[in-house]
Amino acid sequence: MSEAQPLYAKVKDHILENIRSGAWEAGRRVPSENELVESFRISRMTANRALRELTAEGFLSRVPGVGTFVKESPALSSLMELRNIAEEIAQRGHRYSSRLIRKGLVDANPALAEEFEDRALKQLFHIVIVHEENGVPVQLEDRHVNPSLVPDFLDHDFTETTPTAVLLAATPVDELEHTVEATLPTTEQQRLLNIAALEPCLALYRRSWSRARVATVVTLTYPASRYALYSRHRTNARGTFSQ
Repeated sequence: MSEAQPLYAKVKDHILENIRSGAWEAGRRVPSENELVESFRISRMTANRALRELTAEGFLSRVPGVGTFVKESPALSSLMELRNIAEEIAQRGHRYSSRLIRKGLVDANPALAEEFEDRALKQLFHIVIVHEENGVPVQLEDRHVNPSLVPDFLDHDFTETTPTAVLLAATPVDELEHTVEATLPTTEQQRLLNIAALEPCLALYRRSWSRARVATVVTLTYPASRYALYSRHRTNARGTFSQ
């Protein structure tokens, strides 16, 4: 005689059936622990286990203070191309929004002046902004801009446009430098991206040159569970990549 199926497994099967049938699409909020307790007449611990295991198995994504959602495949962002994240999100049929954290003029300390390859540089424009897809933070942008190359940068309304869109319209890009690292979020990044302390992140550090001068330096931080970076290039006749 077979053993009865554990209650938490029955809850998991119910959720998986809805996901696999397409009844619950990616991004849909699933019933909360309290709702599962009431529907299945189970303990909160049992409901928590079902949601926790499905999250660990990659079927669900839990956003602290918001809820649990059917997990989408990580959104792709181009590594080597300069693309406006608002357009990327719109092309996926999703809603773009942003939160401006800070914007202003800051002193260029020696480390920043070195990054901009200009020891005489005294001040820089600075902006920190959170980009959201369907209301969920997917990118934290921390950017410095050379005022001499884009003097009207701070005049733009960044609730209506993005820093990348402004810069692409204002300056031709001659050269790009990229560094990608796996990181753990700082306390501020946890708060702004609404992620847990041990949530892995991808940090993309980028410098852009215009007219042989560094125009902007930016660090883009992505929660690894919500975003992926990709790059594809064609070789030349010698089988090497052009630089």
